Amino acid sequence: MQNCIEAEGSSLNWDDTRIFLAIYRERSLRGAARLVGLDQATVGRRLAALERALGATLFLRTSNGYVLTPVGEVALRWAEKMEQSAIDLVRQTQGVDERLAGEVRVTTTDAIGLEFVMSAIRHLHDEHPNVRVLLDTSTQVQNLARREADIAVRTIKPDNPDLLTRRLAVWPVGLYASVDYLERHGEPVPGESFEGHDLVCYLPHMQARRLLTFVGEPIHAGRIVSGLNSSLLLRAAVGAGLGLGELAVPIAERDGLVRIWPDRVSAMAYEVWMVTHKDLRHTARVSAMIDHIAKVFEETPGDKKNSVEFPPSS
Repeated sequence: MQNCIEAEGSSLNWDDTRIFLAIYRERSLRGAARLVGLDQATVGRRLAALERALGATLFLRTSNGYVLTPVGEVALRWAEKMEQSAIDLVRQTQGVDERLAGEVRVTTTDAIGLEFVMSAIRHLHDEHPNVRVLLDTSTQVQNLARREADIAVRTIKPDNPDLLTRRLAVWPVGLYASVDYLERHGEPVPGESFEGHDLVCYLPHMQARRLLTFVGEPIHAGRIVSGLNSSLLLRAAVGAGLGLGELAVPIAERDGLVRIWPDRVSAMAYEVWMVTHKDLRHTARVSAMIDHIAKVFEETPGDKKNSVEFPPSS
């Protein structure tokens, strides 16, 4: 087995490694093809050629997808080292790039992307038209350490020591309804656990299997009309009059929604964090995008005592 891996070390190129890792992570040829930007047949041929070159089977084809063999497990360790070396090479060379041109990859949520990052992109383009921003608003958290993105703007702070973080906002979360909903149902009565009222909830909170409350009020007497997996959909549901819902105060105010029980807030505030890798912080185009994102949030009402952990731009 060891001889096989040594042979792999002398003959395996980076393109082969990318395909091998993509199959391992996606567990299918179709998923791997989508990840590396090739068609499924090509990925299958490349895997077969790689296994012939190594004289070993790397994957078992099972009903649950592609699973590593013992030889594949050993190959995985070397492939991940090769991937990390390639990532380090790109990141450290880009970290001294002073050109205000090229691509910046940003990942965020759909709501933050629409309300804030889009404005930052517009301002960046006005100043530096040769910088192109690739914006990913999928619900999956991209891996900055593997350079799937250059900047992340998320509601969760990562704990990777190689990542630099900056808290952009801390917003209270209040209870909101549309004017139409209130005309049809009236306001809920404190202490009645939303009896007779319709509610819309953030789906991950429903799936956490804990006692659900809105701004401290139990909701067990209310009717949950819908669970939604993004804050943008939750805002849309409240705005459409589907029910009462918890929303970040500055965002709900922008939408013209009516705040219920304004003296109450949720125990959990809505935090927004910006994250980048320390090797990219002083890449000119990445730094410019960071500055514009931060400026947009600074212009939004909320807690201004942000914990800034990025070193200053230079």
